[in-house]
Amino acid sequence: MNIEFNKNEDSLKQLIYRLNKKLETVRLGGGEKKIASQHQKGKLTARERIDYLKDDESEFLEIAALAGDGMYAEQGGCPSGGVVAGITKVSGVQCMVVANDATVKAGAWFPITAKKNLRAQEIAMENRLPIIYLVDSAGVFLPMQDEIFPDKEHFGRQFRNNARMSSMGIVQVAAIMGSCVAGGAYLPIMSDEALIVDKTGSIFLAGSYLVKAAIGESVDNETLGGASTHCEISGVTDNKYANDQECLDAIRNIFDKIGETEKAGFNRKEAKPPKKDPNEIYGIIPADRVKPYDMQDVIDRLIDDSDFDAYKDNYGQSIICGTARIDGWAVGIVANQRKVVKTKKGEMQMGGVIYSDSADKAARFIMNCNQRKIPLLFLQDVSGFMVGSKAEHGGIIKDGAKMVNALSNSVVPKFTVIIGNSYGAGNYAMCGKAYDPRLIFAWPTAQIAVMSGASAAKTLLQIKVSTLKAQGKEITPEEEAKLLKEITDSYNEKISPYYAASRIWVDGIIDPQETRKAISMGIEAANNAPIAETFNVGVIQT
Repeated sequence: MNIEFNKNEDSLKQLIYRLNKKLETVRLGGGEKKIASQHQKGKLTARERIDYLKDDESEFLEIAALAGDGMYAEQGGCPSGGVVAGITKVSGVQCMVVANDATVKAGAWFPITAKKNLRAQEIAMENRLPIIYLVDSAGVFLPMQDEIFPDKEHFGRQFRNNARMSSMGIVQVAAIMGSCVAGGAYLPIMSDEALIVDKTGSIFLAGSYLVKAAIGESVDNETLGGASTHCEISGVTDNKYANDQECLDAIRNIFDKIGETEKAGFNRKEAKPPKKDPNEIYGIIPADRVKPYDMQDVIDRLIDDSDFDAYKDNYGQSIICGTARIDGWAVGIVANQRKVVKTKKGEMQMGGVIYSDSADKAARFIMNCNQRKIPLLFLQDVSGFMVGSKAEHGGIIKDGAKMVNALSNSVVPKFTVIIGNSYGAGNYAMCGKAYDPRLIFAWPTAQIAVMSGASAAKTLLQIKVSTLKAQGKEITPEEEAKLLKEITDSYNEKISPYYAASRIWVDGIIDPQETRKAISMGIEAANNAPIAETFNVGVIQT
């Protein structure tokens, strides 16, 4: 290995170390004192409940672990959005599990909590996954109620989704393992089955204090909405259990008897590890993001047996297209080529840029994968579409629109991994969040923005300087340099993968070594949802 490889490896491993340290902190939720308090009450934490519930041999693919990262500082923060969610197996059945984290503000709902819950429900609905709710929440975080309560994608949307999933035949099981108050009480009761833990679980539209204030009645919370009340008097819940473990065992028994569902029928064969060492990815990705590299080297270390069938290998070379297998699953891969390539016409194409021929090729490949019922994997490291008179005269807009059209109307499941740059319209064409990937993950090397930090900062500086001059103010070179640094630092913070993950623009940041697992579990989930639509791209300018 050369010095450049070693530098790249050191740089990426440092980024992964930072990621792992941040995840360690996030997984403590509200902190060790809050965890101890849960245990003193005889309750497991959200993560302990999931670990007890899932099959021993099953992986847990966590969704939005970094939701809320760096947000709500004035309110004391909201690690993981106050809720833990992910895909795993329970009694052999793949499902989505959503668990309120009562160590974070008693499980109260912040705006990002609602967004994360809706994302979990969206994944369950798209893939027809059964969903388990482990409820332990104080309800809406009142100081921010205006940002979580009334809008379309706010708190109430989850109950609409409860009803929609029920009509779709998606199994929903809820366990009330702590507080469940006000509007939140509808979530477990709109599920197929509602379980409750005795003495620690409670469910009511209004707690004892509010009841006293509203109608003057004095009643304690256990009498008002405890397990005995709802299992023996109201019939709101189905069965009560002595502790968390008994309740979770009951869920496992429910899932042990769920019938088989129709499958989409995606092709899978025996999995094989890559022939080329996946650990070498660390040294392939340049520490300096403007340097070129061969994306094929990355692909060969992600796919089974490093066996890749290229599509139109010598045409549209700034995008790599082809079929392969990941953990046995057949996939169609669309990836940005980051090395500079020379076309048969003798032209040089910059790495990471989408040209007309590349867009045309990708559109055709997407159509082929839909025809053959092959899931699509997009590997993003894209600076955008080619610009300039030559590109415009060659119809870059038309060819870009063709690619976006094919992508938008694709009916096979799509998955996206952002490896490096994800800039401008390139983000859209390569299946950014707006184009409904079933799952979207970022590596620690990712950046998501309209343009790079350097380009944007210079543009914003020019605007700022022009504004100041228009106001009759002069700016010295030193002041200009200081202003450029301030703008650059602010912009770079907002294009980092952590900024994206905290707002759930991506489902998480992962170590490159986790990519195969994430995509395999995603396709397995997607295989639970038969494709009902027919692929049709509508009108395309040719």
